[in-house]
Amino acid sequence: MQIKASFIIAAVCGVLSAPAFADHETIKPKAYDSLGKCVKAALSVHDGKIVKVEAKSERKQLVYEFDVQSKDGTAWDIECSAKTGKVTEVEQEVTADDEKFKALAKVSEADAKATALAAHAGKVVEVEYELEPDGKASYEFDILEADNEEVKVEVDATTGKIVETSYEVYQIGQE
Repeated sequence: MQIKASFIIAAVCGVLSAPAFADHETIKPKAYDSLGKCVKAALSVHDGKIVKVEAKSERKQLVYEFDVQSKDGTAWDIECSAKTGKVTEVEQEVTADDEKFKALAKVSEADAKATALAAHAGKVVEVEYELEPDGKASYEFDILEADNEEVKVEVDATTGKIVETSYEVYQIGQE
């Protein structure tokens, strides 16, 4: 297992260090290569540069989340099922002062953070502001729990309710 994990990490690091993905159509993943299939699937949705990859456990299923920076500067979070190799969700990552996000957000970041921390005690290590595929806005908090596990808690910016929780398995790239 050590060799396989090292190979995957080396392969992803090589992908992450590539300056662009103009030639990603040349990626030919093998039948057993779920990461390769998901890289190709993610970049077929939004071409650009993968700046971070996270493997996470979501509803007991392994999911890869790719942070893709499009050529026009738009940031995307693209999730792909490790089991099927199919894209399952595409969210646009924006800044806290994005006009569309601000217009949709009825719950403050502080209140959403309190909700996330009430469900999963720990320290918030990252906050993302996202526009969902259904047109809603959400806050995504990465929380480092006391046992050093990182949990992602997504809170609807309109209702203040938790809509998704997942545990990080590993991450390659910058927060």
